[in-house]
Amino acid sequence: MARTSMPTSREARAAYHEIEKGVDRLARSIREIRIGLRRAERRIEKDARVRVRALRKDARMQLALLQARQRDASRRLERLAAAAGDSWREVSDAADAALADARKVAAAVLARFQQALRG
Repeated sequence: MARTSMPTSREARAAYHEIEKGVDRLARSIREIRIGLRRAERRIEKDARVRVRALRKDARMQLALLQARQRDASRRLERLAAAAGDSWREVSDAADAALADARKVAAAVLARFQQALRG
């Protein structure tokens, strides 16, 4: 801190030193706040990284589940088509049911991830 000429009376010098101590305490408090903010930022970033990793892992599992359902629906359609012969109405109904189930699961997964991203 740049020094200016000191006040001459004893009371003025005492008041000046009190103000100077207050300014020093304020500077110390500002430093402590900055340190605390940096710690908080690092903690928040770490928590966010952990959360993103968990969301990615969950997304991979859900995607694998959806892909398995897709493969199952394709196999089911092939078997039904081979077995049905001319009754394509049954094949169509079975395929619609399988696809509706897969769409419900996909919509539920999407809703969960959107909710997770919102917090």
